[in-house]
Amino acid sequence: MNCIFLSPHFPPHYFHFCKSLRNLGANVLGIADTQYEQLSQDVKSSLTEYYRVESMEDYDQLLRAAGFFTHKYGKIDRIDSLNEHWMEREARLRTDFNVYGITLDRIDQAKLKSRMKNGFREAGIEVARGRVVDSLDDAQRFIDEVGYPVVLKPDCGVGAAHTLKIVDRESLVRFFNENPRLSYIAEEFVEGEICTFDGLADREGKAVFYTSHVYNKGVMELAVDGDHVYYYSQRALPPDLKDAGMRTVKAFDIRERFFHIEFFRTPSNELVGLEVNMRPPGGFTTDMFNYACDIDIYQEWANMVVKGEFKAEYTRKYHCCYIGRKASKSYLNSHEEIMSKYGTPFIVKEGAMPDLFASLMGNKYYIIRVEEFDRMKEIVESILKTA
Repeated sequence: MNCIFLSPHFPPHYFHFCKSLRNLGANVLGIADTQYEQLSQDVKSSLTEYYRVESMEDYDQLLRAAGFFTHKYGKIDRIDSLNEHWMEREARLRTDFNVYGITLDRIDQAKLKSRMKNGFREAGIEVARGRVVDSLDDAQRFIDEVGYPVVLKPDCGVGAAHTLKIVDRESLVRFFNENPRLSYIAEEFVEGEICTFDGLADREGKAVFYTSHVYNKGVMELAVDGDHVYYYSQRALPPDLKDAGMRTVKAFDIRERFFHIEFFRTPSNELVGLEVNMRPPGGFTTDMFNYACDIDIYQEWANMVVKGEFKAEYTRKYHCCYIGRKASKSYLNSHEEIMSKYGTPFIVKEGAMPDLFASLMGNKYYIIRVEEFDRMKEIVESILKTA
């Protein structure tokens, strides 16, 4: 099997996907714009061959790279990055090289937030009222219908870039003066806790692995207020969340892919569909899958791609929690005190977050796993308590 993997070096831990493919005998063919000498040894040893391009944003260069690999190794069987930023380029390459997976005719459903609303509705799930707007006047007409506050975000965007809660006319005008001229989606503001349905679907569209995470704050709020972040996996999934998640996977026809489906849990305990991401959750959440369930999700993904099977039997043994500290804050307990008190057996990973993610996810992170929910909350509060 010949698998092209775009940007195999980023995020840094994604080399595990490449390594797992190669463990099964696949040719793993990396394409990125980083000098080969700058790749880590882990990445280098996970690849059969590497092709450097000057710019990943230049599709012609990606086309030539994929053509080179086709000429050398034969037909390409898979093209992926598991990274939302490259989804459209993956789809275009799959279309041009007739490769299995999401192609250009389906990419809008995977990328455009306005299209996602249709999928949620097909699944029978409530969504916030929203409309694509191209100008200040368009946005004002929508606000006249639903009232303040509203959320404005790019219809095609990643994370919280150019996303803001609009509370009055002044902030609306400022938004359009300060942000790029894009198609935005305006949505009524929904009060609630963010919870997810995360997992992996096989070639038949069956969710062979699934779990859920609850976030202390949404990405938009973190981007605006600079607060610290934590989120944790649930050991037992609420039945309504599992049902809504399964229906969404089916409605979006997710096959041989990870999924990261976001919902609001409102104060009245209703679920409202937010977004569907056909990729793994961000940060170190794939590692958290492993810590929470004692599995190797990287190898299970590769098993599914190469052999069409998911072998692991799993239970959610632990709450696994990511906790991020911000360099801008002063914390009561030092790193040494935290490690002395909780390092064994609770803290399974800790370190510095790459600068690109630090503004949202914290400069310093801890990942803990705990059986008891109350114990987890105690550790979170101890790590995040400010001086």
